[in-house]
Amino acid sequence: MLPAHLKRYVVEQDYGRYTAVDQEVWRYIMRQLSRFLGEHAHPCYLEGLKKTGIELDRIPNIAQMSSKLEKFGWQAIPVSGFIPPAAFMEIQAHGYLPIASDMRSVEHMAYTPAPDIVHEAAGHAPILVDPEFAGYLKSYAQIARKAIISHEDLAQYEAIRILSDIKEDPSSTPEAIEAANERLKAVNLAISHISEAALLGRMNWWTAEYGLIGDMENPRIFGAGLLSSIGEARGCLKPQVRKIALSIDCINFSYDITEPQPQLFVTPSFAHLTEVLNQLAKQMAFSNGGAAGLEKALAAKTVNTAQLNSGVQISGVLNEVVGDAASGPAYLRFSGPVQLSASGRELSGQGRMQHPDGFGSPVGTIIGASKCLSEMSESELRHMHLRAGEIVDLRFTSGVIIKGQVTQLAFSEQKKLLVISFKDCRVMRGEQLLFDPAWGSYDVAVGSKVISVFGGPADRDAFGETGDFAAKVIPRKPWAPLVQLKHRLYGDVRRIREDLLAGRLSQASIASSQLEKLLFETESSFPNEWLLRLSLLELAQIVPSEDWQARLREELAKISGADPQVREQISDGFNLLQTAPL
Repeated sequence: MLPAHLKRYVVEQDYGRYTAVDQEVWRYIMRQLSRFLGEHAHPCYLEGLKKTGIELDRIPNIAQMSSKLEKFGWQAIPVSGFIPPAAFMEIQAHGYLPIASDMRSVEHMAYTPAPDIVHEAAGHAPILVDPEFAGYLKSYAQIARKAIISHEDLAQYEAIRILSDIKEDPSSTPEAIEAANERLKAVNLAISHISEAALLGRMNWWTAEYGLIGDMENPRIFGAGLLSSIGEARGCLKPQVRKIALSIDCINFSYDITEPQPQLFVTPSFAHLTEVLNQLAKQMAFSNGGAAGLEKALAAKTVNTAQLNSGVQISGVLNEVVGDAASGPAYLRFSGPVQLSASGRELSGQGRMQHPDGFGSPVGTIIGASKCLSEMSESELRHMHLRAGEIVDLRFTSGVIIKGQVTQLAFSEQKKLLVISFKDCRVMRGEQLLFDPAWGSYDVAVGSKVISVFGGPADRDAFGETGDFAAKVIPRKPWAPLVQLKHRLYGDVRRIREDLLAGRLSQASIASSQLEKLLFETESSFPNEWLLRLSLLELAQIVPSEDWQARLREELAKISGADPQVREQISDGFNLLQTAPL
């Protein structure tokens, strides 16, 4: 079951909202993709479509997909379109494939920057039937959720989401699209450093999204971005696109989601993906902690967690590290709210209510002590007067001095000291005042060194909202009468075709007047609706009518001349009608 803080992204698929146009777009895309990818995708692709409940003729039901994916250790859930990367990764880490249930429009059939059900379902799901790839994706999600994401990443995500939404909104003006483009450019130019989350994003892009597998000279496709776009699938295999053997160096290559990729990476096997991922994980702050990890958290200016060797975890926005690189951190300061946890569980009385405005604590050992306070026995702690009611003067080797009255000690299940609480407490380092008694009670997170720094709060449910969790749902507008007519025409064509295939209708029983009426309404109201005409042509090939076929082909030829992309799609449609007729 998903944690509460992730459930806000889960929506109902509402299958009934898919129009006949949506269904026809899905059918066209999937027939094209399956024909090409049967030869050029990883061998498990076609098998994966069947095993995950994805049909070529209709948009999949996500609940039915989920029941089939359970056989492979996954489930599927519908989510609210563009969700924050951190949330997406965390959902995957729990074994759920997030599927944006929106369907791309005819205008964005070849490619859409917005997540949609073609990309999420037909792109990601089929390859999950391979156990090595499924294992890699889960490992990736577990590691990616620990990556430190920066405030610049969040600004970039928001700019991309806004641009995507505007492009998908049919009422958007060219001016609005241009303004959103300019905003994204400005955000990109303002990025000062490449965060861990950005590096993980590159790893994901060059593998799960745009990855190739097998022989360098004749690789096959497994990335979802390629599996969900016939244009990109064809283009990626051309010699103009440089092929590079996959290594950890892939994280040094940025990408532009609006342009074809100049190079792609080829992995010899799915097992190799995990090897490269583990190399990257060893470089991350959650593996190494220390001064370098704290520097990453400082630069990020987002909620992150510093874990001390006692096991205590401090979650908040790190805004100051007192000390120097040579001797290590002497004192950590976080802005609020702040949470103290152990093993991913918030400690009693140590949540954001206790620390709404920030938190600071020394890191290091006590002068004269041979070990960290967390490693001392109860008798050793009593010898140092560390028990409730005692007034103590703790002097750290870093120069931090704590003077105050102990009110409480908090221990882990392993009897390690985690937190010392004080009243009437003053904390100094030389002349620098770190805490004043007038500020209230004071808590020390016990630990002599920072062993790990990772993204987000340790106990996400208890911590509550952070800046990277902003759910957005784009409302649907009511259909205008002309749009309703278009949906009805697509629906009529679809019903005739399905009745023919199911044997509920014979070719002889289709009245010529019925098709003539459909063709007349199409010509009268939708002069540029090429997909509807292609669907009518498919019927006209079955029902003997040379006149209708010639008429439709002539109209499609006229539409082809106006737009190169539409010309290619119509040409692909003609080829499909010849090689895979109804």
